[in-house]
Amino acid sequence: MSEQTAQQGTPPRRVVVAGAGMAGVQTAVALREQGFTGTVTLIGAEPHQPYDRPPLSKAVLLGTAEGSAFDVDFESLGIELRLGCEALGVRPAAHELDTGAGPVPYDVLVLATGAEPVTLPGAEGVPGVHLLRTLDDAERLRPVLARQHDIVVVGAGWIGAEFATAAREAGCAVTVVEAAGRPLAGALPAEVAAPMAAWYADSGAELRTGARVERVEPGSVVLDDGTRLPADAVVVGIGARPATAWLAGSGIELGAHGEVLADDRLRTSAEDVYAVGDCASFPSARYGARLLVHHWDNALQGPRTVAANILGEIPAVYDPVPYFWSEQFGRFVQYAGHHAAADRTVWRGDPEGPAWSVCWLREDRLVALLAVGRPRDLAQGRRLIEAGRRMDPEALADPARPLKTATLD
Repeated sequence: MSEQTAQQGTPPRRVVVAGAGMAGVQTAVALREQGFTGTVTLIGAEPHQPYDRPPLSKAVLLGTAEGSAFDVDFESLGIELRLGCEALGVRPAAHELDTGAGPVPYDVLVLATGAEPVTLPGAEGVPGVHLLRTLDDAERLRPVLARQHDIVVVGAGWIGAEFATAAREAGCAVTVVEAAGRPLAGALPAEVAAPMAAWYADSGAELRTGARVERVEPGSVVLDDGTRLPADAVVVGIGARPATAWLAGSGIELGAHGEVLADDRLRTSAEDVYAVGDCASFPSARYGARLLVHHWDNALQGPRTVAANILGEIPAVYDPVPYFWSEQFGRFVQYAGHHAAADRTVWRGDPEGPAWSVCWLREDRLVALLAVGRPRDLAQGRRLIEAGRRMDPEALADPARPLKTATLD
């Protein structure tokens, strides 16, 4: 609220949400669900009806689903949609959002512009090079898979693995090149990610680790050792960065990765401006660290906190147990928590087998868990992490024993 509005104690009447992905849509919906009666305007850069992103690397890509639009009746909720309207800047002192269609005044602004894929240097504009972030990206890749092209995937992270899975299902020859020495190098410790390398070969995909791309040419990818890989198409999946370049000059404080620095109520450094989802980091008292979480569940949970704080009746603190999942090479992979500060790792089951889990402990308390084909471990582990329960490491290591029975208190 502006200073004058705050002094008067009146609620805001105009909430503008910049970004029409999961975080933006859920913020608008949560405002209505929590009783906000003012105007809600949802602004999206893409012309499409707001849609969910996870199906893009699965059902939409393979043509088994025609779309992934959110099942939300925006009209009945009184949410104004402005699509194909790009956010260009914010002027907090004037309480205005600048867009391609002109300035939009607000009482409260929510930044929910998500993240954008990192491009491969030198590959921009080369025919046959693709990213996979938007519905249009997926639509451009569908005929590539249908024609069963030879495909090179650059990056063996989550999105690279999911795309490689879909491409193999479509019958494409797939080579995945990864600069690091293992898949998921930026997400998981070496000993945990190592068993996942075999999944590529099992699916018929070739994984080349320690392989850096020197250049991309029409029809091929050239590695720094001179190896030339045939490529009818190249899909780049080397990470994502917060989509916040448009905030330059706004005075809104950004972090080292370009993310909006939000506080524990998801407020930014600018008055009456919140940030949620992939574009923002937040301080976690649970983990004693600032977290930047680029996953679907964060974009689902954060909006409820934002809505509660906009309404302002009871201050709401955002400190979730991060959660995400990935479907790759016939396996369902789930992760909950944050393992960076763990001091002990406990394995449950054989990582060479189809189902196993890894638990991370800090002072015997469960702080994170990775489950491969063991959804019950994940469900129980997530609750144990939230409760801060102390665990018996020996009991925890028995894969036949339910996690909830391995507690010390």
